[in-house]
Amino acid sequence: MNKLQAFMLELGKGFAFVARQQRVSTENKDFYIDLVFYNYILKCFVLFELKTKELSHQDIGQMDMYVRMYDDLKRGEDDNPTVGIILCSEKDASMVKYSVLNENKQLFASRYQLVLPTEEELCLELKREREALLEESQNKRDHQGEEL
Repeated sequence: MNKLQAFMLELGKGFAFVARQQRVSTENKDFYIDLVFYNYILKCFVLFELKTKELSHQDIGQMDMYVRMYDDLKRGEDDNPTVGIILCSEKDASMVKYSVLNENKQLFASRYQLVLPTEEELCLELKREREALLEESQNKRDHQGEEL
């Protein structure tokens, strides 16, 4: 997450870091949003969830809840609606297509495309991060084997 946070800040165009693992609570449960940014050009919060597995409809529902909660609890009068972005290692395009409302899909594509990173840029960064984690994990296993 450190590298993704730095990547988003370097990408620039209005991103300001707000929180990592930010807690939002319902009456009985606590939830933690992976990364929260505020984009001062768009005047909106941007929430990121990182998924190391294939995207599920539960992940989409979770992000929808986070966006609604953030809009209700954190968004100011002059702020635009919160944006939710899920970064995942795999996705089923059909499930994504039928999980997103058409109006929202149009809004995000036309309104946020110029200042948010491209899907390709996000995918490349996620791939680099996954490869680094795998390499780090392999190095730890190799090191532990040497100690025995």
